[in-house]
Amino acid sequence: MFPGPTLQAAASAIIENALNRALELDPAGRQSLVKALTGPVQLDITAPVPLTYTLDQTGERVQVSSQPPMEPALRISGRPLAFAALAVGDDRVFADGRLAVDGDTGLAHQLQRALNQLDPDWEAAMARHIGDVPAHFLGKRLRHAVKWSREAVRSMNANIEEYLHEESRTLPGRRELEATFGDIDELSLRTERLEARLRLLEDREITDEPENP
Repeated sequence: MFPGPTLQAAASAIIENALNRALELDPAGRQSLVKALTGPVQLDITAPVPLTYTLDQTGERVQVSSQPPMEPALRISGRPLAFAALAVGDDRVFADGRLAVDGDTGLAHQLQRALNQLDPDWEAAMARHIGDVPAHFLGKRLRHAVKWSREAVRSMNANIEEYLHEESRTLPGRRELEATFGDIDELSLRTERLEARLRLLEDREITDEPENP
């Protein structure tokens, strides 16, 4: 069941408002993100329900639209968890193919760096409503949760890579490949030397054969 255009437009407006309110808590991060958006970025969520959102900058704000641009500078597609990993600072979402990129890859890396630099002051925002002491407590917990999430993502990727490289051996690492190629080159060199010696011995045998009277 696909959401209608009215529902998509309402959702994009909610996302845009929430995103810009969060960016107000991190002026430096907002400036970096707005500066990184040098062209419209189309986000295609592939599952469970296909959705498309477009990010663009207008002044000091990030504009979110449910309508795909005519000519996006960058198109990123993938599953929701991959986009969530990108948002919490996973640096491998592009390299390992969880997010597919079509268009300006330089813009993709700029966007990734800008998202990694975001650090909204949630504590200050909560202090306006619940007071300084509870806000400090919740802010500390929130920062710890974000840090734990980023470390968990990196650890999971490292464990998967280690399993594939060390346990299953289906994807040998760069050092293993270099060592294997080095052994092959050395074996090839030895084979060539052996062939040269054999040819030399054959030539000597022909030369030393006595002539028949």
